Amino acid sequence: MPLHIAIDIRRLGFFGIGTYIRNLVSGLARLDQENQYSLISIPGKDGIPGLGPNFRVVEYDRPDTDVSQNLTFPLFLKKLRADLYHIPLNYVPYFMPRPYVVTIHDLSSITFASGKDFRATAHRERYRRGAARAARIIAVSNATRRDLQDVLAIPDDRIRTIYGAPDPAYEEQQRTPEEQEQILQRYQIAPPFILYAGTIRPHKNVSRLVEAFAVLRAELENHPDYRELKLVIIGDELSRYPEVRRTVIATRMEPFVRFLGFVPIDTLKVFYRAATVFAFPSLSEGFGLAPLEAMACGTPVVASDLPALVEAVGDAAELVSPDNVFDVARGIRTLLLDSELRQLRIQNGLLQAKRFHWDKTAHAVLEVYRGLI
Repeated sequence: MPLHIAIDIRRLGFFGIGTYIRNLVSGLARLDQENQYSLISIPGKDGIPGLGPNFRVVEYDRPDTDVSQNLTFPLFLKKLRADLYHIPLNYVPYFMPRPYVVTIHDLSSITFASGKDFRATAHRERYRRGAARAARIIAVSNATRRDLQDVLAIPDDRIRTIYGAPDPAYEEQQRTPEEQEQILQRYQIAPPFILYAGTIRPHKNVSRLVEAFAVLRAELENHPDYRELKLVIIGDELSRYPEVRRTVIATRMEPFVRFLGFVPIDTLKVFYRAATVFAFPSLSEGFGLAPLEAMACGTPVVASDLPALVEAVGDAAELVSPDNVFDVARGIRTLLLDSELRQLRIQNGLLQAKRFHWDKTAHAVLEVYRGLI
């Protein structure tokens, strides 16, 4: 008998989580023509193309950050009469109907909480409760799985590790070199440049990346290939975290650092391919899709030696200690100056990115659904 599964896709347009939602749903559509799916979306937002007749969009006009959704969203869900609900990140309403599955990408909002006030305590309790009441938790890495056990005391048998994958769009070469050059000119950026793409939250360690870049600039200011080296930062929420811009000013790197904010995926792909090195010195990650996306585009990667990132990049990236400015600078310098190692990292990176595929992800998630009903 077919199941009725409701999936919350309200964050489809977001950085990172949007990639997860779009590709998971597309993978489910390729694999499953039997079960019925209700996709809960905000009115007026773009949907997911290419889905079958067993997928329908149901509109709900409030975001998951609305306080009232603790009551109103569960009432809305109950009207759908689904057999199972899937919340793709841990923003679970207080009165969430069961059974439900929740995907947890990381615990950085708890482990990197800025204070111990009532709001932080309430957030931690909401996070814990949303995970504890779930019929099953999908963790995007074994590192996140261990965090769930250690930080939130979730029993291991309630958790399934299911990896994500790079968006298939990054493997496709859809633009000519001339078109890519035009996009770079539009942003007034030319190689060589180091690229960071992601959010600008404190645990992403972007300020330390700026400091490492300043060290490199001092070392390579007379180098024939890298005296015009720049750092390009693509990410949202810069206004909420001014520390990064203050670091740029303090290190006198204003002429060499560019902030681009959020860019469409086709534009991001051009920057991935044009970057000399992709740098990702994060202090906390659940998995690490951005380094895999860069690898899929043929760009060598410097990444933190965190367990979650090592699960993603394997031995295909130059690993560095994210706490040490000089080690971050060393990793980038190595890939800039050692051409043989650079080519090895590029080739191994392409192979590493191919180890992950959304059809594998969707198949494993579908098995979770079936196992619960």
